[in-house]
Amino acid sequence: MLELTRLKCYLLSLLSGVLMILCFPFTGSLTILVFFSWVPLLFVEDFIQVEKKKSALVFLFAFITFLIYNIGTTWWVCNASFNGGVAAIIANSFLMSITFQAFHFAKKHIGRKQGYLSLIFLWIGFEYLHFNWDISWPWLALGNVFSVRTSWIQWYEFTGVHGGTIWILILNVLIFRCLKQYFNNGKKFLPLTKQFIVIGFILLIPIISSFFIRFSVGPIGEEGAEYKVVIVQPNIDPYNEKFALNSSVETQLSKFFKLAEKKYASDVDLLLGPETAISTGFVESNIENEGFFKYLSLKGNKWKNTDFLIGASTFGLFKTKKSNASFPIPHGGFYENYNTSLLLTSDKKIDFIHKSKLVPGAEIIPFSSYLPFLEKLALSNGGTSGTLGVEDSPKIFKTQKTSIAPVICYESIYGEFTATQVRKGAELLCVLTNDGWWGDTPGYKQHFSFSRLRAIETRRWVIRSANTGTSGIINEYGDVIAETPYWKPAVLSATVPLLKTQTIFSQQGDYIGRSFSFVAVLIILFAFSKKLKNKLS
Repeated sequence: MLELTRLKCYLLSLLSGVLMILCFPFTGSLTILVFFSWVPLLFVEDFIQVEKKKSALVFLFAFITFLIYNIGTTWWVCNASFNGGVAAIIANSFLMSITFQAFHFAKKHIGRKQGYLSLIFLWIGFEYLHFNWDISWPWLALGNVFSVRTSWIQWYEFTGVHGGTIWILILNVLIFRCLKQYFNNGKKFLPLTKQFIVIGFILLIPIISSFFIRFSVGPIGEEGAEYKVVIVQPNIDPYNEKFALNSSVETQLSKFFKLAEKKYASDVDLLLGPETAISTGFVESNIENEGFFKYLSLKGNKWKNTDFLIGASTFGLFKTKKSNASFPIPHGGFYENYNTSLLLTSDKKIDFIHKSKLVPGAEIIPFSSYLPFLEKLALSNGGTSGTLGVEDSPKIFKTQKTSIAPVICYESIYGEFTATQVRKGAELLCVLTNDGWWGDTPGYKQHFSFSRLRAIETRRWVIRSANTGTSGIINEYGDVIAETPYWKPAVLSATVPLLKTQTIFSQQGDYIGRSFSFVAVLIILFAFSKKLKNKLS
């Protein structure tokens, strides 16, 4: 048996955290390490249970692992807001540690084999919660690690990222159990041949099936028409220029169109701009009286066959309170702030869709619907701040030629969100973002790579306009067809196919997350009942 001291437990916890950093995209990208990264922490947890140490130690060592992991992979969040970034890192580490503690509790009361199985359900339950509550921060969902190894996970069209989470945890548990048996057998590998074969199969079969899907199945489903797009990266400094008082919307739009006109053609179907390209807030019902709208209309006379899709900061006015995001106007009525995608069609129609997946702290004050005074703690990230208004459900734009899904910034890390848009008929995913807040860090690279997962899950092309960061074009297999450099003005053009076939994930959404979360609740209830039964007996 592997004997551990307190120091060795600290070192193993540290090792797990470092391995998690090294396997994550752009903080190492050594993806293969993800299948070993939990093993040291599992040894620590097992030692604590076998030696009947205090269960609180599991939380302590797990917190060390996950704090290192969170710092090493998402430290760049502090560039946008230091206090907010620190809070996010600590909170996420705490939640991960609580989930690991729940696994230890379940294993202790329902049995070792069942306990290791429970880890998979509990962790996916945690990830599913993290996709769907006010302090949502699913950046570190385990399945995201494969965003730079898309050739391994073409089967995400069936499972979404939770399929990757299952794969990772199964292999970590099997490798841990194999190594534990190795130490218990006097460090002899020969008796473990069957276990190694099983591990090899579970590692290779998903990769082989992924290559089969990619190269042997043929074209993905039914194709519609081709669609010509122009994508602009204006590269306006979000800290010193974009939201500055002396920087007008018309000046920024002039820079935008100067770049766009490098790729002008009379047959362009869509001109895509970034999040908050129109940075000065305006009332949506009054848009036709805004100076920038007259400028856009003038440009539309030249781009007469082209729809414009750009980001904007907008307001809605209401006679009565519409939602928790509605704030009173001194002389009567209410208003809501929105982070908006604005569509101006070639036949002069106007449509708005509001961002629905909001950044905690900057765009939504968690649980402020229950504790309204928390609104005063809103972080300002340029444009609007405080709790923003949202759509009731994901929406799409319908144009003369197709249906497109606007995906604003943070929304692009939510697989079920884009799956819902595709289920409603979207044939193209259009990401509008501003990744300049984080500086030249792994953050904007990770964000871009997550769009590759959305392409695979839905089998849709993704076109992405970043104010700065990385703009690009991604095909339905997650391959990057074109991308722009960081912090440079740029423009891309391409003709992309419009795909119609619905994947299993598009049709069913996050069915793994929903079902595994339900089972996770049953596991915890069963473990508590076993504990109570043992105490009474």
